[in-house]
Amino acid sequence: MTAVLSPGESHESKLLPGVLEAAISEAQAEGFEVKPIKLAGDKGYRYPWIDAYLLGKQIDPVIPSKSNEDPSARPVEFDRAAYRRRCVVEQLIGWLKEARRVATRYEKLAVTYLSMVKMAMVARYLRQFAPEGTRI
Repeated sequence: MTAVLSPGESHESKLLPGVLEAAISEAQAEGFEVKPIKLAGDKGYRYPWIDAYLLGKQIDPVIPSKSNEDPSARPVEFDRAAYRRRCVVEQLIGWLKEARRVATRYEKLAVTYLSMVKMAMVARYLRQFAPEGTRI
């Protein structure tokens, strides 16, 4: 799992290549062979350059078309069933917001805030895989 921070005024879609490369390299450093098959995103990620980038990496983009564009002009068919599984990401963000320190962003420095986000991720995994009462 990877988290990357960006300035508040920049759009998150610009960070997609960096986040994807960081996630893949982090998994490979831990000894896992990672090759994503599909990548889902909301309409905010619907740009031709993102489709081209993902297809160049042999990853199917699962991003719905915007209301003002022709879906048949896209290089790949929209996979509605795979898009429904995107809720996992939304649930993760909801779980992260349960951590008050992350939701209210008490930290002034970006590096400190990023470490709090990662601590919240670890806490979530521990709660999920080591239920209450389990000794670690």
